[in-house]
Amino acid sequence: MTDNFDLNGLSPLLRDNLMDEDTEFIPLLSSEDEDQMNSENVPAELSILPLRNTVLFPGVVIPITVGRDKSINLIKDAYKGDKTIGVVSQKNDSIEDPTIDDLNKIGTVAHIIKMLRMPDGNTTVIIQGKRRFELKDIRQTEPYIRASITAFAEVRPGKDDKEFQALVSSLKDLALKIIKESPQIPSEAGFALKNIESPSFLVNFISSNMNAPVAEKQAMLEVADLSSRATIVLANLTKELQMLELKNQIQSKVKVDLDKQQRDYFLHQQLKTIQEELGENNFAQDIKEMRAKAKDKKWSKEVSQAFEKAITKLERMNPNAAEYSIQTNYLEVLLDLPWDEKTADNFDLKRAEKVLNKDHFGMDKVKERILEHLAVLKLKGNMKSPIICLYGPPGVGKTSLGKSIAESLGRKYVRMSLGGLRDEAEIRGHRKTYIGALPGRILQNIKKAGSSNPVFILDEIDKVGNDFHGDPSSALLEVLDPEQNNAFYDNYVEMDYDLSNVMFIATANSLSTIQPALRDRMEIIEITGYTTEEKVEIAKRHLLPKQLGEQGVKKEQLLLDKKMIEYIIENYTRESGVRGLEKVIAKVVRNAAKSIAMEQKYSVTVTEKDLTKILGPAHEKDRYQGNDVAGVVTGLAWTSVGGDILFIESSLTKGTGKLTLTGNLGEVMKESAVIALEYLKSHSSFLGLKSEIFDQWNVHIHVPEGATPKDGPSAGITMLTALASAFTQRKVKPQLAMTGEITLRGRVLPVGGIKEKILAAKRAGIKEIILSIDNKKDIVEIKADYLKGLKFIYVEKMIDVVKQALLKEKVVNPIDFNVKEEKKK
Repeated sequence: MTDNFDLNGLSPLLRDNLMDEDTEFIPLLSSEDEDQMNSENVPAELSILPLRNTVLFPGVVIPITVGRDKSINLIKDAYKGDKTIGVVSQKNDSIEDPTIDDLNKIGTVAHIIKMLRMPDGNTTVIIQGKRRFELKDIRQTEPYIRASITAFAEVRPGKDDKEFQALVSSLKDLALKIIKESPQIPSEAGFALKNIESPSFLVNFISSNMNAPVAEKQAMLEVADLSSRATIVLANLTKELQMLELKNQIQSKVKVDLDKQQRDYFLHQQLKTIQEELGENNFAQDIKEMRAKAKDKKWSKEVSQAFEKAITKLERMNPNAAEYSIQTNYLEVLLDLPWDEKTADNFDLKRAEKVLNKDHFGMDKVKERILEHLAVLKLKGNMKSPIICLYGPPGVGKTSLGKSIAESLGRKYVRMSLGGLRDEAEIRGHRKTYIGALPGRILQNIKKAGSSNPVFILDEIDKVGNDFHGDPSSALLEVLDPEQNNAFYDNYVEMDYDLSNVMFIATANSLSTIQPALRDRMEIIEITGYTTEEKVEIAKRHLLPKQLGEQGVKKEQLLLDKKMIEYIIENYTRESGVRGLEKVIAKVVRNAAKSIAMEQKYSVTVTEKDLTKILGPAHEKDRYQGNDVAGVVTGLAWTSVGGDILFIESSLTKGTGKLTLTGNLGEVMKESAVIALEYLKSHSSFLGLKSEIFDQWNVHIHVPEGATPKDGPSAGITMLTALASAFTQRKVKPQLAMTGEITLRGRVLPVGGIKEKILAAKRAGIKEIILSIDNKKDIVEIKADYLKGLKFIYVEKMIDVVKQALLKEKVVNPIDFNVKEEKKK
């Protein structure tokens, strides 16, 4: 409800004017007054006063400020006459000059009690509602609106209607409660309510003064049945009371909270003053809490004695001393470290196998090794955790495999990135004497895990650096040695910490940069690159569902079948892992998400045409280029992102036997070219060549894509074959590739990265591959499904390579090495 009711709600000036001796003002109706008002006839025609923001109910007295010219003219004329007007509320209060269509149809006949001229120049009238009417036709619009009206019938319940009487009683009680709860409504309003005898006037009085929008009040005015109108008013009052009680509760709560804060502040200030007077240590409570925590710790006698010594020292310290905070931090580290707190290992091997298979496709050797470790733990019960190093190209799932291992074991999981680490103190910690000293990151992560036997991932161990701060890889020797890490010494803690229960798993992209002593302490498990078939399965099972979820696209809104995934792999990615593939799939999904969000048409089933539009033209694939030119041989190479094919090109020009090498080659690769040429010189008879030919022709060896650095011994036999083809002008066997290291004695040595090289050969359409006989063991470990369509030729000597690679057929227009030099003029 509002305080806009009878005299008590008016301004003092209005009240003074209304209560002068010439004015008889009766704010409330008696039963006799109401009967007389209802017996009065409604005029057939009335001047209509539009109201902007209020509704007049029968019997209710309200003040109205009149500002529009038409309204002022109407009030003046009416005040001179019978003082009776028609009052109708506007549908839209922003309309300045309303027409009949802008007014509500139901209004109230009003009697002007008093007209006042206010100091600000406005005219205020006090009016009282009489009976309701319904607008019919407009008679005039100037100088103000006059219209024909008819009485609006009202349905009243009988005097013996007990239900209506109960309803009115509830209305009065609710209204009185609201007046009591609301500080804005004066208490006189309650007195006025108690003195209302007429039920209909009570309903009108409350309807007029309740806190409701004009539209709701107008709707109440238009209800003919008094009992129905009373029910609507009761519902609105109940809602208003609930809102008022909630508001009061919130204000009371805020006040109580504020009072409590003030009370606590004053008490703390008094306590501080008392402690200062008594000379007591303000930090005694902290020390007491530390001792309570220490009682629950499971630590050895040595740690317990060190803690007791440190906390006793703390108690004797001045809290304002700089060393106090250092000692406090040290004690908190001792308390936070999980000295002998372990999580129970889950030895359900079938469940562990399901977890590993669910999270990662392939990796059979790694999964088998993890299951072996679990089996030994289950049978023996006390085995030091081995140090495993997962070695392979980027994006094959080395780091994420650690999470799966932790889940399968039921252990906590922590990860520490070693990339770019150069300070030994990052591993061993700083001594307490240094400002800002901290434990090493090994113990910090153990503390974060809250368990002394987590799965601990040492990520990118091959990228550890060293400088004048020390060599972090040397500090890791103690961490990763199962025979030593049961007594790992941290400079900050200054006590041995048992790391033997931690399962360390290191990851690396290359073994060559790992310190030999460190590499010797780890069990190297190679994770090779994925085949196209494996990538398709990984994308279908893991990558596509993950990206659909992250981009907010439903499964049925984008269909990417295996054929299209394979097309993406072969034409838009060139890697051993699947990180680049995930990025490409994410781009395809985002394109669909954009179309869905913008309500554009798009192809739900992705086609090659869609991929070209989204991802651009496909990358040019490395393909076998034929054998029509002598001296060009296809080799197989390993790169950090997987296998690749390369072409060794050689050509001859008349000269003095000079060897030229181009193509951004490393030292090892250049040495392979020299060895191949020298070997051919010493075995020229086998090729049917005269030895002096090598002194009469210059040799140029080039490896295309000169911007890419190339090095390694695996192109040895490829260079040998290229030179043999160039000097004999014999064709190289079609669809053939090779890889292997050569020696000056004529042997072919094994090389690494065989699986990646085989995948690259399949992509390029190669049918036969020449390898060292010692690489046969690597082929055996590869699944037979991935070797379909490939033939392997194993060789032991360099002569065998030439025999297998060169055909008897010569190229068109071969070089004639028997052409005699022109005689000097």
